[in-house]
Amino acid sequence: MSALPLIARPSGPRGERPRLVVDGRPARRRFQPPGGPSGAPSAAQVQARLGRRYRDRRRRSILPVVADIHFDYRLALMALDAKVHKLRLNPGNIHNKDGVRQVVRRAKEQGTPIRIGVNHGSIGDRQPGDVRDEAQRMVDLALSEIRILEDLDFDDIVVSVKAFDVPVMIAAYRRLAKVVPYPLHLGVTEAGTALSGSIRSAAGMSVLLYEGIGDTIRVSLSEDPVVEVKAAFDLLKSLGLRDRGLTLVACPSCGRADIDLIPLAKVAEERLRALPTPMKVAVMGCEVNGPGEAKDADVGIAGGVGKGAIFRKGKIVGTYPESELMDALLAEIDKILIENGKEPYSQKAPKLSHEGQLTPGRSVPAGQRSERP
Repeated sequence: MSALPLIARPSGPRGERPRLVVDGRPARRRFQPPGGPSGAPSAAQVQARLGRRYRDRRRRSILPVVADIHFDYRLALMALDAKVHKLRLNPGNIHNKDGVRQVVRRAKEQGTPIRIGVNHGSIGDRQPGDVRDEAQRMVDLALSEIRILEDLDFDDIVVSVKAFDVPVMIAAYRRLAKVVPYPLHLGVTEAGTALSGSIRSAAGMSVLLYEGIGDTIRVSLSEDPVVEVKAAFDLLKSLGLRDRGLTLVACPSCGRADIDLIPLAKVAEERLRALPTPMKVAVMGCEVNGPGEAKDADVGIAGGVGKGAIFRKGKIVGTYPESELMDALLAEIDKILIENGKEPYSQKAPKLSHEGQLTPGRSVPAGQRSERP
């Protein structure tokens, strides 16, 4: 398996057009099928419109385009005509066997890989006498789909066995990794909203990635696909599998904090989210946690009473009033970038999207805070 998993770019909610740009690069999205509430189009109209849209998506996309096909082999052929980069196709749910052969032959000629995607919900009801657990049933279904392609002399295959239940998903991928030589695409299906879904996805995929299982990943969220991509990169960065942009270190708010830590950390994350260069930045509430505990950070803030220190690699380089800390942090980041032959960042930093919520301020008036001798 690959030591460095890649992110599979997500498709957007059907019919919606979310802001699909990550670091200036548009992510893939699913388009609204032809037809709609006004009436069903003819088969010829469907084929013509789908063909045009596949070609249009393929022509304009700077990212790999994956066509997710079910039941109708003709859609897969149209996608291949449009030169998509990969098919997601389960040959077992296409009942026209000659159609399956046509698709596989065309994919082989064009060098287009096929992903077999088994989801927990697609394995059907348990039959009487079937004593296999859910993970094994998923693996067996994936193997049966693989055999269909292998019998047609096709081996450019990627496989996924996704489930909402994290223990089932982990068990299925572990077993599959032992019996197939193909790349594995990891995911927890229908994981949920941004917070709960990211946690569920991390709980499942981090175990497998740490064990060296997995080649591509998808964090599936009921969210803007941009959030999915960011969550996936954060997961890979947490495991040391990717080093890209901001890594924010921030301590929990506690009685030692002498600055309004939570909004300051949110401001830092918001202003630094587009940082192009890998950099570890710390936002610490007091002199105990920073710069001591965060001395491995490239740069950071350590809070004091109404003020704070900016430090680099554990060494204090300046002290500033609380209201000036964010600007001072950006200035120090610019110095680091310039010293390493890179362009400064502060003028390109995103503006605050929720000014009232994220602007650092004193949630406790200074006169009511406990002062240290």
